[in-house]
Amino acid sequence: MTTATLPPLTKKDFQTDQEVRWCPGCGDYAILSAVQAVFPELGIKRENFVVVSGIGCSSRFPYYMNTYGFHSIHGRAPAVATGIKVARPELEVCHRRQPHDSHAPPQRRNQGSSFQQPHLRVDERAILPDLGIS
Repeated sequence: MTTATLPPLTKKDFQTDQEVRWCPGCGDYAILSAVQAVFPELGIKRENFVVVSGIGCSSRFPYYMNTYGFHSIHGRAPAVATGIKVARPELEVCHRRQPHDSHAPPQRRNQGSSFQQPHLRVDERAILPDLGIS
């Protein structure tokens, strides 16, 4: 039995045909480009990535990544990402964090509330340092 060697993935493999619709000069363009460049270097099959986001402009991220993706509702992306990772631990789950996705509601912020996300890569800032890129 012979096994075919697949060609290595490139940044282009993670780009979609969707028009990126952010404001001119928005930093999300650079973040998207960096993530699309880093994902192939991780050596993980494209179909094993899931990008999860909340709501808002930057949360269009899953639409611009040629991976599986989930655009959840405001403040629920961490729960959705955690659920995906718990149900499918073999998947690489990247949560595109929004300011209110990782904070307690205002009335609970001073009560030390926190949560942990098992084995999630939270936001692209958690991926870039893994490769020595900052």
